[in-house]
Amino acid sequence: MKHFMERRDFLKLGMTGAFGMMLSTSDFLWRVEQAKAAEIPSTSPESLNPDAALQKLMEGNQRFVQHQPQYPDQSALRLQEVAQAQHPFATILSCADSRVPAEIVFDQGIGDIFDVRIAGNIATSEAIGSIEYAIVLLGSPLLMVMGHERCGAVTAAVQNQSLLGDIGTFVKAIKPAVEKVKNQSGDAVENAVVANVQHQIERLKRSQLLTEQVQSGKLKIVGGRYDLDTGRVSIIT
Repeated sequence: MKHFMERRDFLKLGMTGAFGMMLSTSDFLWRVEQAKAAEIPSTSPESLNPDAALQKLMEGNQRFVQHQPQYPDQSALRLQEVAQAQHPFATILSCADSRVPAEIVFDQGIGDIFDVRIAGNIATSEAIGSIEYAIVLLGSPLLMVMGHERCGAVTAAVQNQSLLGDIGTFVKAIKPAVEKVKNQSGDAVENAVVANVQHQIERLKRSQLLTEQVQSGKLKIVGGRYDLDTGRVSIIT
């Protein structure tokens, strides 16, 4: 019995040590990733023209798709750098869907992206005002409207569903896009996802502030489609 107890205590001690080592290894790997992130130089929006900003954004998505993220601008140093001021190099109007977090799918960090998220990525007055703030006052040189595959809001608009409460408000905002492609061949929801991105861009271009930035060459507006299956973002023309 004594021998059995000693053996059990020894095994328990060994398992505890192994578990502690696992935690230490995990913590070590996390610190390595943080150190790598701290070493990646940040690029200020002042040094990026709209095309360069788009390239930076898409390169980040390529890293995400290939499962080779760099986790830039996520260090303690970066946190202090942007504590008093923000200068995001990209502004993204995207769906509020939990599977489409902009910083992750574009492999960016704190202060890099000005997120405006709303179901169906619709350009409401409040969304447009937020975007104008990011573009005009914060100097963001790139604006992307990003829809995504199998969007629930777009699906509801295509199916003309009657929804409870204020849920139907964003369906109403998407219906004009659905009307434009209702006779188009192919998948109705997919066609509407693309049409909705284009429709919301048209709404944004009615903003005098944004139009002035585009005409001066300080701003580029593009559409994007996020693929839920692959993580890839494609540019919509």
